[in-house]
Amino acid sequence: MSSTAFTPAATGLIDSETATPARASVARPRFRRKQYVRWFFNLIAVLIAVVWIFPIYWMLLVSITPIGEIYSIHPQLWPSGVTWFAFSQVLHDPDFWIAFRNSAIVTFSTVVVSTFVGFLAATAIARFRFRFRNSAIVLIMVVQMVPLIALIVPLFYIYSKIGLSESLFGLVIGMLALSLPFCIWTLRGFVAGVPADLEEAAMVDGCTRVGAFFRIILPLVLPGIVSTAIYTLIQTWTEFQLTNFMISDQNHFTLPLYLNHFLSANQMVLYNEIMATALLMAAPIVVLFLLVQRQVASGLTAGAVKG
Repeated sequence: MSSTAFTPAATGLIDSETATPARASVARPRFRRKQYVRWFFNLIAVLIAVVWIFPIYWMLLVSITPIGEIYSIHPQLWPSGVTWFAFSQVLHDPDFWIAFRNSAIVTFSTVVVSTFVGFLAATAIARFRFRFRNSAIVLIMVVQMVPLIALIVPLFYIYSKIGLSESLFGLVIGMLALSLPFCIWTLRGFVAGVPADLEEAAMVDGCTRVGAFFRIILPLVLPGIVSTAIYTLIQTWTEFQLTNFMISDQNHFTLPLYLNHFLSANQMVLYNEIMATALLMAAPIVVLFLLVQRQVASGLTAGAVKG
């Protein structure tokens, strides 16, 4: 038998052998294009991250820079010497700790009350059908649309009449007026996302409505509660406009007011101490967010529906 009978041309394999390299050559440029696109978007993401992180880096840089180099007409990306004098000055200032205590009281009270009341109201709106239910939802949206500056003057007038303009209790009430509509609106979406069938199945198995609420709805809505509480905490911790109008007594200053007073109380602005105060003010929020980020990112509701 001739050996030519087993050649690719004789056996009909020439088309398949030539087609495979052709398909590979077509797939290779596509793969390269996908890599280039991926690299391009990664580069854009890195640039955006640098833009966002640079102000934080600059705050840290100014806070550890000697005061003589801060006012130099040629700023540097790293100082010639590092000093922690600004942090020492702020941490040894009794007014800073008074402001820190006041901010902690106002923020903790506002977050606890607004989250608790907001969750109960959101559950009632999402689970029950009652008269004026749609009107309540629209009213919550309208309150959210009202700018803060429009509420300050009426609140200040009412507080001056009833004697709450210089108290932390009055400040908490004002903060609740700002945060409670947001909590109700946000938590309503989380509660509505939990299927009612899960609650009904628990009640069929013997749970009461209260038991089903604590065993079914509350665990599934917990990530939403944590997310809403974190946002409310950030909003309350950094609130300046309302606090600036309500509080003038230095013993009732919060951290934003302490920082503003620190800016206006010195003839020469000490930028290193200002940046140190801002970093110390942001540190508790960052630490708390790192502790609860898993709760914020978890998708317990989707897992319950799939199960």
